[in-house]
Amino acid sequence: MSAAFKVVDLFAGAGGFTKGALMAGCEVKWAANHWPQAVSIHAANHPLTAHACQDLHQADWRTVPAHDLLLASPACQGHTPARGKEKPHHDAQRSTAWAVVSSMEYHRPAFGLVENVTNFANWALFPAWCAALHALGYAVSPHLIDSADHGVAQHRLRLFVVLSKSKNPVKLSLEKRPRVAAADIIDFRAGRWSPIERPGRAAATLRRIASGRAGFGDRFVMPYYGNGSGLTGRDIGRPLGTITTRARWGIVDGDHMRMLSRAENIAAMGFPANYILPASDREAQHMLGNAVVPQVACDLITALAKAA
Repeated sequence: MSAAFKVVDLFAGAGGFTKGALMAGCEVKWAANHWPQAVSIHAANHPLTAHACQDLHQADWRTVPAHDLLLASPACQGHTPARGKEKPHHDAQRSTAWAVVSSMEYHRPAFGLVENVTNFANWALFPAWCAALHALGYAVSPHLIDSADHGVAQHRLRLFVVLSKSKNPVKLSLEKRPRVAAADIIDFRAGRWSPIERPGRAAATLRRIASGRAGFGDRFVMPYYGNGSGLTGRDIGRPLGTITTRARWGIVDGDHMRMLSRAENIAAMGFPANYILPASDREAQHMLGNAVVPQVACDLITALAKAA
């Protein structure tokens, strides 16, 4: 079923939300981000969409096309525990969510769909943010979604808040897709492998490798930072953990290892192989780690169209 919504995408980044909306049959009229390179990449992939590069707190909403569905991914850095120690600029990052309220106050679209890390719901001002949307006539319905349930090789738990002009919150019915194993996106014949036993290899890395071998044999994946599977490794027969803004996942194959390749990170995020990203692997990784998984966006928008 085609959603056929007219859409705008705030904090559009690399374009995962936009890509998912197009997959669902929507027309994405306008997209914006404050980072020039992100706008350039989004425009390269979505040339039929109008673009703006600006701080959305300063947006003139009169210049934004009318739309049925607002998509938004406000900054998550002020909410996620991965940010480390609380810093003064996190208040400014958290405040980006208010651009959603100001946009919806002006345009009053039928629906909104807001994505963030799960800790967005623990924000001290989240009740006030919801109250502001209630005052505009919107019901607020949070959904916790794991991308591994939507056909990509990655566990990525995110909060999607459905906003609707309805008396009661809309609870979307989402069919789970078969899970994709990490092994399905890893090309063991490709990449730049290095010997595990080499001078300078960190003792902590060697301990993780030994633990992974004990649990999963000669082939497994492991993160280079974080906890959980960072200590034990991870079976390649299950999805990866979350793809982050810096290279995280390593692959062990016998007595050699390497990091997940650019192509493998793209696949784990559910983007097509020919999707345009920055030439720099570091910048490409940053955009991928901040992106919305397109298939998740597609499934949510398709379900929203059915519920409408």
